[in-house]
Amino acid sequence: MATHTLRAAGLLDVDTGEIIRPGIVRIEGDRIVGVGGATEGEVVDLGDLVLLPGLMDMEVNLLMGGRGETGLASSVTDDPALRVLRAVGNARRTLRAGFTTVRNLGLFVKTGGYLLDVALGKAIDAGWIDGPRIVPAGHAITPTGGHLDPTMFAAFAPDVLHLTIEEGIANGVDEVRKAVRYQIKHGAQLIKICVSGGVMSLTGAPGAQHYSDDELRAIVDEAHRRGLRVAAHTHGADAVKHAVAAGIDCIEHGFLIDDEAIAMMVEHGTWLVPTTRLADAMDVSKADPALQAKAAEMFPKARTSVLAAYRAGVKIAVGTDAPAIPHGRNADELVALVERGMTPLDVLRAATVSGAELIGVTDRGRLAEGQLADIIGVPGNPVDDITHTRNVQFVMKGGKIYVHN
Repeated sequence: MATHTLRAAGLLDVDTGEIIRPGIVRIEGDRIVGVGGATEGEVVDLGDLVLLPGLMDMEVNLLMGGRGETGLASSVTDDPALRVLRAVGNARRTLRAGFTTVRNLGLFVKTGGYLLDVALGKAIDAGWIDGPRIVPAGHAITPTGGHLDPTMFAAFAPDVLHLTIEEGIANGVDEVRKAVRYQIKHGAQLIKICVSGGVMSLTGAPGAQHYSDDELRAIVDEAHRRGLRVAAHTHGADAVKHAVAAGIDCIEHGFLIDDEAIAMMVEHGTWLVPTTRLADAMDVSKADPALQAKAAEMFPKARTSVLAAYRAGVKIAVGTDAPAIPHGRNADELVALVERGMTPLDVLRAATVSGAELIGVTDRGRLAEGQLADIIGVPGNPVDDITHTRNVQFVMKGGKIYVHN
């Protein structure tokens, strides 16, 4: 198998924060076989670019948003085939933005039980379409009337959009166990659940706990016995504490966390994916007045809670909640985290090595021998200016070039 070389102005060592100049990376097949030293084989000259490991987004919803979606109406007008076809464009835009690995965190649409993100990931892995590596969660698991019950995003009548346990609507210990088992059976690689209310659904207070402690423990037990981690949409401080106590691995959003919840997360090693950019980017001007009121309360807290967690030592990984941030604009979250008070280097680690740790892999996140050749190029040093990550000019995934401007 022939070796070829990427040659750039520099490359980032995410462990030390050093920009190594020049940036030389030798690749064979889908792997990095050497960094630095002499070039070998065909040379791809990337000029003044700085190379980084492929970025990772730990909360996307590729089956939602994108061109042609009509908002809430799509939940009852879009069939699964149309939703997957739209996701092809979302996946391509995400990859071309430099994000080579994502967690797709939970379908909450009518699919007849099909795990569309699993199918999308298989198509990408087979090379049929372009997109990032997907760690799929299948259907988000939520109680009837919970935040991720899609009928709670509008005042649907009782007989509209009937959903099943297989589609994630589950109540009581027996049903949540069945829902978890169904997702695992059909290819989910992690479990996504709803522990508290949210901003953009008619579920009442966003911090209120939705699942009981017994239900939470049952979900964690089912997932962990099968080797899967559990990610939980959770805003309220008390709900976060109950989630952490139940063994949840990762808190999504966490806008209302307090010092006690943060201390528990540090003690238990619970991850936080803060999705803080949506507090600035989400347009709620046309939303129901009750939702606008919740956003007015929540979003200012979302801008401060992540800094408190960061300073306390909570493990943080980057996630956007795209399409809350439009697909392809994922790097806006990195910029927002720096604006909140994280250092650029720690944000870059949150988008690379920390993402890899969160999904339990060791084959990506660094530019080093033996790692997957998931490599991007930006026009300057992102440790000095994180906004360079918004201008990705080179993308390689698994040794294949997808963007070379």
